[in-house]
Amino acid sequence: MINIAIDGPAGAGKSTIAKAAAKEFGYIYVDTGALYRAVGLFVKENGKDTTNEEQIKPLLEKLTISLKFIDFEQRVFIGERDVSSLIRTPEISMAASDVSAHPIVRDFLFNLQRDIAAKNNCVMDGRDIATVVLPDANVKIFLTATAEERAKRRYHELITKGQEVSFDEVLFDVKKRDEQDSSRKIAPLKPASDSIILDTTGYTLKQSIKLMIDTIKENI
Repeated sequence: MINIAIDGPAGAGKSTIAKAAAKEFGYIYVDTGALYRAVGLFVKENGKDTTNEEQIKPLLEKLTISLKFIDFEQRVFIGERDVSSLIRTPEISMAASDVSAHPIVRDFLFNLQRDIAAKNNCVMDGRDIATVVLPDANVKIFLTATAEERAKRRYHELITKGQEVSFDEVLFDVKKRDEQDSSRKIAPLKPASDSIILDTTGYTLKQSIKLMIDTIKENI
């Protein structure tokens, strides 16, 4: 199987760009961040603290997360419930960052991610795909942009979806998430030693997608 690993900070456009690349190559697209978001949502819905591993542990025993791929589109399910839309809020984004710092949560999702990659040609994105989940991936890419650029993109995305947020709020969340993800003890956000760094600051979405596809073609 051919596996493409894409890592990078929040708001770098990983999901949109990786999804387009997967479609170009005819691979499935796996957004691992969505799995952590689903855990965060489940913890929140059960009224527990996303920063408290002891409160999360018993919840994982009754949590079933699955991914379904329909026309290359990933849908996220908790049990039989499609939560793909519910997990795309700033609140759940921060909850995902919280739960991803817990070893028990990472272990819970690790085998699911590995199993998908072992059975499918895929483009998988997240925070530690090249460093931890798929260290033997055929191509490893670290996609990034300045915090301001990423906040601008995320702000327009949320506004388009009808959410009431300010740019300053989004920028604060992006910087906070960067700090949390890069400073956590377990699998901190960082490029793998052999990752290709792609900085898309100032790029349009179309230009960013082309850069990603061209890079994969050159290195696969």
